[in-house]
Amino acid sequence: MKALLKHLNAWMLLYVVLAIGAGLALGHPRTAWIQAHQVGLSQLTTLAVFLIIYPMMVNLRIEALLQAGKNIKGLLLAMAFNFVWAPLLGLALARIFLNDHLLALGFLLVMVVPCASMSIGYTGLAKGNLELATVIVALSFLLAIVAVPLWMTLFAAQYHFALPMRDMLQTILEVLIAPMILGYLTRLALVRWAGPKHFQALQPLFPALSLLAMYGIIFTIFFGKATMIATHWQMVLLLLVPNGLFIAITLLAVTWLNRRLGLSYEDNMAVVFASTGKNNGTAIAIATTAFSPLVAVPAATMPIFQILLLVFYLKAAERIRAYFDREPSSTVSKNETPVQNRESTPVKL
Repeated sequence: MKALLKHLNAWMLLYVVLAIGAGLALGHPRTAWIQAHQVGLSQLTTLAVFLIIYPMMVNLRIEALLQAGKNIKGLLLAMAFNFVWAPLLGLALARIFLNDHLLALGFLLVMVVPCASMSIGYTGLAKGNLELATVIVALSFLLAIVAVPLWMTLFAAQYHFALPMRDMLQTILEVLIAPMILGYLTRLALVRWAGPKHFQALQPLFPALSLLAMYGIIFTIFFGKATMIATHWQMVLLLLVPNGLFIAITLLAVTWLNRRLGLSYEDNMAVVFASTGKNNGTAIAIATTAFSPLVAVPAATMPIFQILLLVFYLKAAERIRAYFDREPSSTVSKNETPVQNRESTPVKL
């Protein structure tokens, strides 16, 4: 299971590209069949989202949440980046690059969904604060119940769309709350049945299942939208620009601000991955259930740049650690060592 998880992580970008290619190749010749089975495909998408989140929630430890919950600065920063920075930056990018209102609404939906569960995995690989990452993911899922409808109400009004609040709340309950509850109950049952030691041996299986479900949902979306994408390929290329810019700008801005505010390297990695990686599966499910199918296209294309840039950030972990270990130049005078300066001169923010 560890080998499977390592393989899926190492070749993640390749599998995303293959899932997109297979969906397009198999879906384009079957336009009539797809149109006749839209309801079934929508239900399959919702199921795939559930299967993405549920396995990750099995590894959630309530005990760790209590300890990491004391890290108020890290939690507040992550929530601000997730639910304030991301929607506002997304709105600016949408106004600059996206003229189609449905595509803009779909892009903004990606910006307001909670962080991806895989942010916990990235944090662990970077030797960051895994407990803090876990709390951020869990808290983001809970706050999304309020934040997603609130932001989408504002955005939908701005783009002259009526918001189907009941359908959207139902979808959030199905793909966020239900997996959290069931995942925690599954963890309790497995620990009681197999014991803590054997449960630890099973833990790599759950993120591997989440990754497989992610590849499945990407295939399903591109399979169902193959004809539309083939006939409007310029639209897909257009989405790559705001998607890539959002991730690149957020990685740089969050890293710089975290260091200025005094976060450690470990806390920074938890906050960065949770603030940048978006739960595209959740956005797809909400889009296809509560909005037009075209709204799901931005979420379906987001993983290409998200995975690529987050992997690059992960590979730069040692340089980022050195950046956080180095004293800011503004706090060191010419005649003082860094240690002397910290003892005698207050840090200027």
